[in-house]
Amino acid sequence: MKAFVVLISCCILPLAANAGVYKWVDANGQTHFGDRPPADAESSEVRIDPAPASFDAAARERVRRMMEFVEQQQSERTAQQAVDVLVEEDSRKRTDLCKKLQSREKYLASVSRLYDINEQGERVYVNEAENDRIREDFGATVQKACGDS
Repeated sequence: MKAFVVLISCCILPLAANAGVYKWVDANGQTHFGDRPPADAESSEVRIDPAPASFDAAARERVRRMMEFVEQQQSERTAQQAVDVLVEEDSRKRTDLCKKLQSREKYLASVSRLYDINEQGERVYVNEAENDRIREDFGATVQKACGDS
């Protein structure tokens, strides 16, 4: 039952919204307009076309400025996204480098003696002072590149 009432209301509503405008002349010769025809006078329905929307120069200027603002916001957003991608990539590369450097630093700490290879391809071991200096220098390099991470 409720659905039927809603259906009838939906059908009648457009008719009520589309009420006509009536024109009539009274006994004194004055022309009147109204949404209901009078009972005591002859009337005719008048068709009224809505005026086309027109933009004045100020409205066009506001629309133009608004469009410029939207385009500027979009270009700034695009530029910021590009910067964010670069920063993310740089951060990822730095993290990868730090992992490699820290891994190498761990390896240097685990090796008891460091060596170099001479022109003949033979290992030449360095003394303890040189071992410590190499480890300290590499530790400083890791600290400079990675900080406290």
